[in-house]
Amino acid sequence: MALKLVEELAPAGYERLVYIEDEEAGLRAFVCIHSTACGPAVGGCRMWNYATLDEARTDVLRLAAGMTHKNAMAGLGLGGGKSVILGDPRSDKTEALFRAFGQAIESFGGSYYTAEDVGISPEDMAIVAKETSYAVGLDQGAHASGDPSPFTAEGVFQCLKVGARAVFGTDDLKGRRVLVQGLGHVGWSLAEKLHAAGAQLLVSDVNVQAVETARDTLGAEVCAPDEVFAQEMDIFAPCALGAVLTRETVGQLTARLVCGAANNQLLEPSVAGDLLKRDCLYLPDYVVNAGGIISVAGEVHRAGPEYRTERLAQIASRVAQIIEISRKERMTTIAVADQMVAEILASAKAKVAETV
Repeated sequence: MALKLVEELAPAGYERLVYIEDEEAGLRAFVCIHSTACGPAVGGCRMWNYATLDEARTDVLRLAAGMTHKNAMAGLGLGGGKSVILGDPRSDKTEALFRAFGQAIESFGGSYYTAEDVGISPEDMAIVAKETSYAVGLDQGAHASGDPSPFTAEGVFQCLKVGARAVFGTDDLKGRRVLVQGLGHVGWSLAEKLHAAGAQLLVSDVNVQAVETARDTLGAEVCAPDEVFAQEMDIFAPCALGAVLTRETVGQLTARLVCGAANNQLLEPSVAGDLLKRDCLYLPDYVVNAGGIISVAGEVHRAGPEYRTERLAQIASRVAQIIEISRKERMTTIAVADQMVAEILASAKAKVAETV
């Protein structure tokens, strides 16, 4: 069976939603373009063992919208999009699957660039790149940026220190109880940075080997995934999948600061208000976790290393500005960030309209 692309009806506010299937290659995937107002859509590919197509579709829609916000806020001249592949990244990866996915990405003609996300490695993306010019986050090439995870982790760490200063009066993390939920590439790198800073580290992950290694090498306390919100902690760093902050979990949360790499951490925007009522500072995920896409953007724009380092340094100051406005205007931090993004997108759309 040949590669098949099926255009689906994109929800209001979205530009395009495509279901991709290649039965022979074992590929089932979605690509969603949320906005190209600021430039071509860029966002990683996630491989996850989704239970249903509907679950995968819901995830790609949420992630794509998040990328529009992230890219706009970081000032990258890029729009927002995302892709997801249905499958177990531990057992379902094949060259045929990634080649078929690459062919699908090529058919978008540059309106969407893909890269690594959860479950996808630079090695996987290198296979995708055999079939398309629009795969980035590569290890080799004139402008290769490699695995974006270290850049994401560094940005989160710098923002976490800004948040700590705002909440505790100092960015010294020595002795602070910090729970890192999720020890993938980004979560592990963040845990290492926290350990080096003297934090009292707690970790949780479904990967037993990962938490045992963190316990043995970083001196971390380990808690079961279903006991995360029962822990005493100063700072919560969600670095796994999204929607972990709900009215129920926030009601149990003891942290005074939330700063992590996971996308779409809030189940719904109103949860930000619940966090505010509990005197817990939430740093908007799409602002603090922009390090990875900044790295990838350097590859898309064929820019040098200075492009990445300059923009990575700007993330923390942007978070400090959001905190200041939030306190002055008595708004949630996510409301402040969303308002800033809305202004950026409105300006971009106005410029496009002027050229038509």
